[in-house]
Amino acid sequence: MRLFIAINFYPETRSKLVSLRNELRNSSTKGRFSAPENLHLTLVFLGECDKEQTADAKFAMNAVKFEPFAINIGCIDRFKRSGGDIWWAGVSNSEQLTTLYDNLTKKLTEFGFQIEKRKFSPHITLGREIITKESPRLIEEFGQTIDKIELMKSERIAGKLKYSAIYSINADSL
Repeated sequence: MRLFIAINFYPETRSKLVSLRNELRNSSTKGRFSAPENLHLTLVFLGECDKEQTADAKFAMNAVKFEPFAINIGCIDRFKRSGGDIWWAGVSNSEQLTTLYDNLTKKLTEFGFQIEKRKFSPHITLGREIITKESPRLIEEFGQTIDKIELMKSERIAGKLKYSAIYSINADSL
């Protein structure tokens, strides 16, 4: 299974992300835009995992403790690519989110996972291969409380990318 650990969003936050995606789509001449149900924030991409690795990912997640915390989404930006850019909504600096990421990657590494070495850049992908005249910009911040992380399975079903939560852990209650 192709797996990653993510933060999924509540309907109000997802709705605002869909509005941003739609604005971008309406001003673009080309692109593959994220389905509303697939909008998420990837914490760690694990890649192809067998049953043992899937169990190890769950053990690593269980070993990470965190209290609920707020995140805010405050910009729209892109990763430049030939053939069209990857556009995303950016998460404002969050010490709690970075700490969660650091603790999670440390535990996953202890369980033998090879984690990408690049700097953690929390974002929500709105679309890929996008050609638009839009410019990166700040937006009015919105966000939500993060109280759960989920192990997600990525698969193609009838040609469409589908992400499904197969395991979750909740934040510690205060």
